[in-house]
Amino acid sequence: MLWETCTWRRKFGTNDITEDNIRKDYLEEGVVFGFSKDKDGKKLFVIKSKLHVKGLRDFPELQRCIVYWFERLEREGNGNQISLFFDMAEAGLSNMDMELTKYLIGLFKSYYPNFLNYIIIFEMAWILNATFKIIKSWLPAKAIPKIKFVNKSNLKDFVNANDAMKCWGGNNDYTFKFVSDEQTSGDGVMNGKLDNKKVHFVDNSPLTEQSPTSIGDQINEEQLLSIEPSEVITFNRDGNDITGTITLTNIKTDKSLSYKIKTTSPEKFRVRPSSGVLQPSEQRNVTVVLQPGYNVRGLLYNDRFLVMCLPLKNATATAQELSALWKSEKATEMHRLRCCDGTIENNEIQKSHSALTSTVAGNDRIDAFSSKINHLEKYNSKIYSEIVIVKYMLLVSIILTILMAMFMGYILQVDIKNLVDQQECRFSRD
Repeated sequence: MLWETCTWRRKFGTNDITEDNIRKDYLEEGVVFGFSKDKDGKKLFVIKSKLHVKGLRDFPELQRCIVYWFERLEREGNGNQISLFFDMAEAGLSNMDMELTKYLIGLFKSYYPNFLNYIIIFEMAWILNATFKIIKSWLPAKAIPKIKFVNKSNLKDFVNANDAMKCWGGNNDYTFKFVSDEQTSGDGVMNGKLDNKKVHFVDNSPLTEQSPTSIGDQINEEQLLSIEPSEVITFNRDGNDITGTITLTNIKTDKSLSYKIKTTSPEKFRVRPSSGVLQPSEQRNVTVVLQPGYNVRGLLYNDRFLVMCLPLKNATATAQELSALWKSEKATEMHRLRCCDGTIENNEIQKSHSALTSTVAGNDRIDAFSSKINHLEKYNSKIYSEIVIVKYMLLVSIILTILMAMFMGYILQVDIKNLVDQQECRFSRD
């Protein structure tokens, strides 16, 4: 997939796409644009369906505009996911473009994996319900929860009222106007790249993540602390608790270390012990417990832990001395850990082998899905043709009915006239 993605980016010219070499009028029309965010903090990629009519625009140029927005949103969000927001208010059959839908699916499937959070479909017309229900029935069970059908009354379940436009039933009076990428690249973005990323840990002071100088985010030349796991904490159920373990080992045989662990979500986790002293070659297990009331599924992906350490000259330093040391000196070594849920079957860390072996089957399902989309498109065209035929037949029936009514009226008029003439003749004889 990586090779295919690089090949596609080279052939498509993805890295070279800018506002200067794509259709600026397409960007300014507001058919597709980035706006606000959902409740998960993911940027919304809005598709204004009523403004799009199949065949009205040059499709390759529209593809380039979509890729431009994907690249821009990925860059602005530093790789964070996005949610597709289909604004289908006032949209009809003429706005239904299966080719465009297929293209979007292909981008997420092949070239932007794990970039999609939700597919939010807003106020879809009843005439399109059957189409989307069929598409929904084709999706694998794990993909169905990503599709959310919403209206003005329940949009707040996925987008906060202040982040939703007034036409969606929200409080935001935003009116689309294309803003150049250059005008939004001032804070933390240089030459199209994020200069750094700020992550807020337990004490609410932003800590800038600079590029690591070596594996393990070491700052000094020699490593002091060994972390297991080195990248991802896996959470599993232990009785009534959901826990993860971090094993800390002082690599040095002649130095004592002071360590401290911080998290981006202190309200969610209990870390014991979160700080302490490691004597030379000492190993210690730190337990991280998910607090009651928090659901492990889908919760841990954005949570982070930071393990820091400082070498100690005095191995018997008191708590007050350690606190003063951490305030006066910067951490000598830092390790950043992500979180994952080990209790679900599709855990990417624990089930990597299963994921690799299921690639062929997954590709078969995707091909079958694409085939069914093609079938649906043909079926939709057939239905549309039949509707047109029915309309013509109805029109012909109405015209024939009118002509028959006129003919019957004419016959009645002639009969009445003949009857009147006969009566006049009878009266004249009498």
